[in-house]
Amino acid sequence: IMSIKHFINCKFHLFIRKIATNIDNFTEWTGKIVSWAVLLMVFLMGLIVLMRYFFEIGSIALQESLTYMHALVFLMGAAFTLKRKGHVSIDIFYQKFSPHTQAIIQVLGTLVFLMPVCIVILTLSWDYVISSWSIREVSMEAGGLPYIYLLKTLLITMPACLLLQGISEVIKNSLFLFDKIKSEVEIDSDA
Repeated sequence: IMSIKHFINCKFHLFIRKIATNIDNFTEWTGKIVSWAVLLMVFLMGLIVLMRYFFEIGSIALQESLTYMHALVFLMGAAFTLKRKGHVSIDIFYQKFSPHTQAIIQVLGTLVFLMPVCIVILTLSWDYVISSWSIREVSMEAGGLPYIYLLKTLLITMPACLLLQGISEVIKNSLFLFDKIKSEVEIDSDA
């Protein structure tokens, strides 16, 4: 017969695993959508070059749209890259560690470095972005895009998405550590 405590632990375990899965799904979805901007950027760059050098037509709006998409790819792709473990790490040491030690490093690194940096970026960017929205900031270039406020919004969405994915990474690594400790305790109690 399963004890009430064990039942509650299992339910909590499933609940937080579901949170991590939902965050991962959201990050995967946004990453895949944003990745299409790279293809669009290549097409637009070709179009700009074609228009400028063959037809002697320039377009500030098209050139600015490349800047917008570039920002979108890097800022909104950061959480996707974190999920896919694509950020730079010190592999010289890290790869030699056991999975248990790697999970500890991931949890500590996320809690000590990633999350505080994201909170600082959110805090420092908030008024800047709100101010841009309040005046519906537009490009200073004649013929530029009238959506600077949308571009600046990425300064809030990037750390928010990174924070979410950081929470998912902490959950997944903590569950891994918990399962390892739990299995070691069960092995010891069986002996």
